Amino acid sequence: MNILISGGKGFLGKYFYEYWQSKGYSVDSIGRGNKNEIVFDLSKRTPNLSKEYQYFIHCAGKAHALPQNDKEANEFYLVNENGTKFFLDAISNQKNKPVGVLIVSSVSVYGLTFGHLINEKALLKAKDPYGKSKINAEKIAIDWGILNNIKISIVRLPLVVGKNPPGNLKAMINAIKFGKYFNISGGLAKKSMVLATDVAEFSFILINIGGIYNLTDSIHPNFNELSKIIANKYGKNNVKNLPIFAAKILSVICNLLNNIFKFKIPFNESVINKMISDLTFDDNKARKIGWNPNSVLTNSHKWL
Repeated sequence: MNILISGGKGFLGKYFYEYWQSKGYSVDSIGRGNKNEIVFDLSKRTPNLSKEYQYFIHCAGKAHALPQNDKEANEFYLVNENGTKFFLDAISNQKNKPVGVLIVSSVSVYGLTFGHLINEKALLKAKDPYGKSKINAEKIAIDWGILNNIKISIVRLPLVVGKNPPGNLKAMINAIKFGKYFNISGGLAKKSMVLATDVAEFSFILINIGGIYNLTDSIHPNFNELSKIIANKYGKNNVKNLPIFAAKILSVICNLLNNIFKFKIPFNESVINKMISDLTFDDNKARKIGWNPNSVLTNSHKWL
């Protein structure tokens, strides 16, 4: 049987690609890069697929960037909304209905910077371009599923942990490696995260069921625990700590440098608040259908 994965050569997509291939499926990836079997920009139009696929995973999207202007902000909507619409349109053009469709979304749709064990019933309050574009992409997928009488499975993911990660985890690892990282106020804030390998394995079950699910490792490590694992990997004896009052003074200095000299120092009051606030999500709904994740901390060999 055949499966098409958008963004199957990207950070998370490659885990889906390799897992489904290991299960004996013929896997194709569609995306802009030349490594994809189908080289295509899903943000611009609907692809004409040359063969029939039974399963589809939409993983491609724009993330891990802070827009500096309206043009960059609009890119999130073009890629995440149009990409979802055109991917689903390609499925509609097939002769036969798919067996399963999985859409990768994000806990960013909740628009929260703090909270404990937030479940799928929480209101979607995102106001930033990334979160809003993911809300709209989910709606496009849900409406398409209803219109075509096809079950849609949607996973809302927190920080995804895997080899060579992008975004904040990459920045954290590099900062620790070069001795430039510090926890704030002891690094006790808990954050939900999940192993990319677990998400890929669970997709094999979830894709046939339908519904919306948060996925986490259910441990919700804090910054101190995570930073120690990384520091140990790179032979660092300890991780520096910055008291909250010192962090706030430093953020004021960084803001001044950003405003006066147009530097791009990613350290401000918003960053501090995120580093001292718990933000965890409830995955009990997924557990009821077989989700049994591994701990990010005790499985560091899978990502470091």
